[in-house]
Amino acid sequence: MPLLAIETTCDETAAAVIGRDRTVLSSVVASQEALHARWRGVVPEIASRAHVERIIPVVDEALSRAGIGRGDVIAVAVATSPGLVGSLLVGLSAAKAIAAVLGVPVVGYDHVAAHLYACRLAHGSRLRYPCVGLVASGGHTSLFHVRGPVDLVRLGGTIDDAAGEAFDKAASLLGLGYPGGPEIERVAVGGNPRAHRLPRPLAADRDRLDLSFSGLKTALRYLVRPPGTADAPPPTDRALADLAASFQQAVVDSILAKVALAVDKTGCDVVAVGGGVAANTLLRETLDAFGRDRGVTVLVPPKSLCTDNAAMGAIAWERLERGDADGLTLDVKPGTDRAAANRR
Repeated sequence: MPLLAIETTCDETAAAVIGRDRTVLSSVVASQEALHARWRGVVPEIASRAHVERIIPVVDEALSRAGIGRGDVIAVAVATSPGLVGSLLVGLSAAKAIAAVLGVPVVGYDHVAAHLYACRLAHGSRLRYPCVGLVASGGHTSLFHVRGPVDLVRLGGTIDDAAGEAFDKAASLLGLGYPGGPEIERVAVGGNPRAHRLPRPLAADRDRLDLSFSGLKTALRYLVRPPGTADAPPPTDRALADLAASFQQAVVDSILAKVALAVDKTGCDVVAVGGGVAANTLLRETLDAFGRDRGVTVLVPPKSLCTDNAAMGAIAWERLERGDADGLTLDVKPGTDRAAANRR
């Protein structure tokens, strides 16, 4: 009998049905991109209200696609941390209600750990522990020593903007749409990634596994609109492509430097990658080349499992198989992946 997984940590309303063998029987994601595009970023109140409207239809669609009824579900898994508190509460409330009616356990899982567990769904036994874990998304850019599916020790991460957030802000500076990551990648095609000497903050610091993208974003802002300039003409298509390509390359270079350092410090020969920024083609290609060059197995899920989804809620099976579950007193724990990594 399968479990039902629910994901509402940010702005995607998602549900999936997953078998004990980790087969994803269905996965449904209702995107809110159009709702937040006007502000070029996620508005928490709008996100939580949209979750309220969509959660039950999304759950019903996931069950229908899997060809089962609610009574066939053995447990309800739900992401409880980290994330936006209003969004998390909608998913948890729905999960508790469904579990209470069906008389089945509810199982909370960590959203960040689940992003890395997507590599288990995509690559099976190739994901070996311990390994280095990289989660790069709109809200997180962190490195972990992953000792087991739900046993993560945070090694370091961004001290300011997450990579996805930096992409969103860079896209806004360049007059592009939302979300910024895909827009930057689209415009960067044909651009010269070495056209502008943008900084790679902290990349050369071998004592820290931290990253920083705020200064990079500021450097781009001064290229687009130099200090003391009230207005600047919009860049030509070629100039825009060069700016986007240079920014994208700087983000990827910064991440790669810290992934390489994490491998050196831990001695791990497997790197698991997750999160929405892991859908970026340049990052995927760069990490793949790094793995071949260093003899390291780099595992990245398909793009559909990189962005927020409920299929990665299959991680809840790791607890269920140990006879571990939660009751209806389960609560959300919003915050950062730094806190989440200490709640094993």
